[in-house]
Amino acid sequence: MILQRVVVTGIGAVTPLGNTADDFWKSLLSGKSGANLITKFDTSKFKTKFACEVKNFDPFLAIDKKDIRKFDLFTQYALVAVNEAILNAKLDFNLQNRDRIGVIWASGDGGVTTFEEQLSEFKSGDGIPRFSPFFIPKRIINIASGVISIKYGLRGVNYTTASACAASNTALIDAYNYIKWGKADIIVTGGSEASITESSIGGFNASRAMSINNENYLQASKPFDVSRDGFVLGEGAGAIILESLDSALKRNAPILAEVLGGGLAADAYHLTNTHPTGDGAVLGMKLALEEAGLDAIEMDYINAHATATPTGDLSELRAIKKVFESNTNLSISGTKSMTGHLLGAAGAIEAIICIKTVLENRIPPTINTENIEPEFSGSFDFTLKSFKIKTVKHALNNTFGFGGHVASSIFKKYTS
Repeated sequence: MILQRVVVTGIGAVTPLGNTADDFWKSLLSGKSGANLITKFDTSKFKTKFACEVKNFDPFLAIDKKDIRKFDLFTQYALVAVNEAILNAKLDFNLQNRDRIGVIWASGDGGVTTFEEQLSEFKSGDGIPRFSPFFIPKRIINIASGVISIKYGLRGVNYTTASACAASNTALIDAYNYIKWGKADIIVTGGSEASITESSIGGFNASRAMSINNENYLQASKPFDVSRDGFVLGEGAGAIILESLDSALKRNAPILAEVLGGGLAADAYHLTNTHPTGDGAVLGMKLALEEAGLDAIEMDYINAHATATPTGDLSELRAIKKVFESNTNLSISGTKSMTGHLLGAAGAIEAIICIKTVLENRIPPTINTENIEPEFSGSFDFTLKSFKIKTVKHALNNTFGFGGHVASSIFKKYTS
């Protein structure tokens, strides 16, 4: 088998910091927070009253008005992000073999908004089950990948990964593998989430995973800081066009970065907590480095999972120290301090951050963080407060999910 090189030819984003990849990137570099008081429902009785919502979203950029009622918000976010990525990649599917173009998408909650709305209507009614005919297809987690393939007539591999907050990084790694193995030429990958709902906020509050810093919500997400008190929920979508290098060169596509490999592993430890010494994260990063053919000393940047949870940040930093202790040039940033935590879509927008970092040699900052955990003070360059200009040849994207899921992917500056 001849293994194919895999490159990134298009990106698209719908985020709390902007509804295009460029707007998203500009906001990141400026150190902007996407947090605000929740507008989607009444939070007066909730412990947490803020989140990172998408603002000024226009679904009609990619969806006909007659079809809008068929799609939950997580699918709408997906379609708009994918539309941008396809335009960015200068893809004309009429000129390609659609049997060899697939979709591997991700989500953690799927159509949770639709589920809550329909169940609420049923419970407040007279007991007669008056559900929308679109209820099931709107809420099932795999529907975004199906809708993307239907919209563009893509008949290749098509499925959805569900590994909680590691889901879209898992999807990207799967897409990379299919192309590397010669089973597809192009795959639309990424993830979307629309989880700012009553059940999500209430549930995460019950598990004590979410910040309750309502008085200072703009500064609430503070990765690695000794005073961190949990994550801030976000929503949106990130879309990435992966393509074999042969296919990209043949159609003279823009090449933004190369994907070198990925590591998938598990903590095998706890329902919701990461391993205290980061055992699963260590394995995932080592596997990614091994597949990429890199030594730890060659990594320039890590976009950390960095949710600002008390245990999660510590275990990740311990894992990074184990793998990269010899690397004195390593930069890290925790961009959830700006975007919030997009759950199943986090890995996709953070992959876009890694892609832009190797493309432009600018590392986005970690905002809000003032006092690094003493165990790691002076250990790493955490890129605090403002972005950093630095030559970045290799970037690693870490994601971890409830259930112990681990996914780490590596991006390289493209050279022919």
